[in-house]
Amino acid sequence: MLRQPTLDLLHELRLAGMAQAFEEQLAMPDIGELAFEDRLSLLLEREKTEREQRRYVRLKGIAKLHLDATIEDINFKAARGLDRSLVLRLASGQWIKDGQTVLVTGATGSGKSYLACALGHQACQLGISTRYFRVSRLLDQLALARADGSYPKLVQRLANTWLLVLDDWGLASLSGQGRHDLLEVLDDRYARRGTILASQPPSSTGTMPSATPPSGTPSSTGCSTTPTASPSRAAR
Repeated sequence: MLRQPTLDLLHELRLAGMAQAFEEQLAMPDIGELAFEDRLSLLLEREKTEREQRRYVRLKGIAKLHLDATIEDINFKAARGLDRSLVLRLASGQWIKDGQTVLVTGATGSGKSYLACALGHQACQLGISTRYFRVSRLLDQLALARADGSYPKLVQRLANTWLLVLDDWGLASLSGQGRHDLLEVLDDRYARRGTILASQPPSSTGTMPSATPPSGTPSSTGCSTTPTASPSRAAR
């Protein structure tokens, strides 16, 4: 068997997962008992797993999620009104592919960002491109992009991102230019990409976080205050 030439060829073809699995197989004394088809299947499965992991790491790095939150760490047992079926349905990611929007609302410290970031993290695991922004920082980036001439490219990049997570939506009043910029970003995503808006309710009533099922992207800069389901704090 031409072991080294085979390994070199696998690396040349950028099949690092298969190359590593091939080396591991060579070190197994009883590997010869497996049929060729079985060994090939194991090599292909390793390559698939390695590629998925590399893609996940890359997407998570691009997303820049504010919190290292996961769906698995959400506490469904606490008496906080968390709708398990709704969260698990959102975790499937189908609503993102359908170009819909999820609104997450609640008072400060109630877990809005955690829930939004958990859904963003899940999207990365599904191989879905994701970006997280606080609205104020996104507006700053858009202003800088307008100044240096990169505004169209930034807007296009946001439009092409499958999931856009906007935190602290409606936290501060917006200038006319800010409203225009947000409308520009959301309008390009309408019915094409998924969006999460995390926002406080307009009154200090102690409202727990709530997430509406996916809907069409809003065409204004307001925030949702009338959820149809109410998952509360999504913390561990």
